[in-house]
Amino acid sequence: MSDQRDIEAFLFEEASLLDENRFADWLALFTETGWYWVPSQAGQESPVDNVSIIYDDRRLLETRVRRLCGETMHAGLPLPRTSRLIGNVAVTGAADGIVTVRSKFTMAEYRLERRRDFAGTLFHGLQSTGGGFQIAWKKVDLVDCEAAMEGITVPF
Repeated sequence: MSDQRDIEAFLFEEASLLDENRFADWLALFTETGWYWVPSQAGQESPVDNVSIIYDDRRLLETRVRRLCGETMHAGLPLPRTSRLIGNVAVTGAADGIVTVRSKFTMAEYRLERRRDFAGTLFHGLQSTGGGFQIAWKKVDLVDCEAAMEGITVPF
């Protein structure tokens, strides 16, 4: 089993990369088959059977990051400033070389003189590597996932 402090440090580093708009470095945290999912319904069990807020396989993640790092995303510029807090980190299982981790998060986003707040539960499937971890998958359960939302620019 992986060390709790190492897992927490990894999650905190991921949050820092996102807050610093270092999206290419964030993408590098994912495995080559990694995926990222934000369900649109509480308790949603599959990203395929229902519409999701976001469901990106590795190829779509690469496209998302290219857009975030480029200057062609006019509707999303300027990028928001964000601040994330991660807490209540718990290892909930391990199988086939993947450690499953659940944590809570809040994210404040400020853009164009407007602030939005997001909160929810993060689930990570972390694959152990020689020097740390990579994200095999990430699921973000937003507290208000069924609410009407304006466009989400940056990942959670």
